[in-house]
Amino acid sequence: MGHLFNRNVLLGVSGGIAAYKSAELVRQLQESGASVRVIMTRGAQEFITPLTLQALSGNPVHAELLDEEAERGMGHIELARWADLMLIAPATADLLARLAAGRADDLLTTVALATAAPLMLAPAMNQQMWRDPATSDNVHTLGSRGIHLVGPASGEQACGDVGPGRMEEPAVIVAAAAGLFESGLLAGKRVVVTAGPTREAIDPVRYISNHSSGKMGYALARAAAEAGALTTLVSGPVTLPTPEHVSRIDVESAREMLASCQALIGDCDIFIACAAVADYRPAETQADKIKKTQEQVTLQLIRNPDIVSAVAATANGPFTAGFAAETNDVLSYARDKMQRKGLDMIIANDVSDSTIGFNSDDNEVTVLWPGGKRALSRAGKDAIARRIVALIAERLASDG
Repeated sequence: MGHLFNRNVLLGVSGGIAAYKSAELVRQLQESGASVRVIMTRGAQEFITPLTLQALSGNPVHAELLDEEAERGMGHIELARWADLMLIAPATADLLARLAAGRADDLLTTVALATAAPLMLAPAMNQQMWRDPATSDNVHTLGSRGIHLVGPASGEQACGDVGPGRMEEPAVIVAAAAGLFESGLLAGKRVVVTAGPTREAIDPVRYISNHSSGKMGYALARAAAEAGALTTLVSGPVTLPTPEHVSRIDVESAREMLASCQALIGDCDIFIACAAVADYRPAETQADKIKKTQEQVTLQLIRNPDIVSAVAATANGPFTAGFAAETNDVLSYARDKMQRKGLDMIIANDVSDSTIGFNSDDNEVTVLWPGGKRALSRAGKDAIARRIVALIAERLASDG
């Protein structure tokens, strides 16, 4: 059974009397664990105020395509990328027609074209408008493009007519939205994810580290838990909250991370090495702080243990996936790394691009495995993580 836990739902509200139900819809989406942002058409604002939906969602309501303030922050492309699901409720006859025609003449239709997220519509209109052949053709066109419809329901309408065209109740819409997300891909599996940087001490106050924020590893742990796995996150020092339903072990150094992983892999089905482990550490850690009495200080560095290689080499070990963060010849280096380390899968990303590298909220990767690969286009790290988890489940099923 699917759920909306940790999903980003972009709710579009168009101009029909059923817009009054959108307030309850926002509340129920949030109760189901979703984060909600709202786009309203001008017509929708005649039936319910943006302030109401802003107060309920906890986020600013978006209404204008050419909004200077919005473009500085979360403009239409950022909204499109943010969404895991775009839900339009109510979807009027006019909106169905514009979507079927591929129109992009307001913020709502523009984002609908720009998003890679699933699109679900909850139609609402007069019963005769719903039965009109033009509406039927539009519904057929949208369905042929993979767009999901929920409803409409039948019953008494605001105009006094009785028949099909009422917007479904919020509870029905939320259940249908949750059903779009498969939550059992890794049901019963035990997953270990490493995330964040390591810190290799020079003295009590200084260390060697890197720019990893841990965002991708935490997204993977969250996605694994959403997919039904018993998930443990072995984390270097980061400032991120622990994902729901995930056990977390905090470590500092590469050797501490290795020790924690070795203690876990005997009871592990899948190991995802996403941490940016420091390749080297000081040969000696000074007991006291190094004073600034010398113009130069020489550090002798020695190699740290290779955690993912150690896990992959374990007899009867888990399915092992690693990451290759490269700045050039990304796929070539990643494929070589996968072969040298005996990995079942590797995820390659170009960290020379600051918009998808360390500390960014988006990512764009290519997933490689022996005999295959798949490119995952740019999206939020949570969305990328879910696709990676789905690919791991697919590979496990094919090997099983």
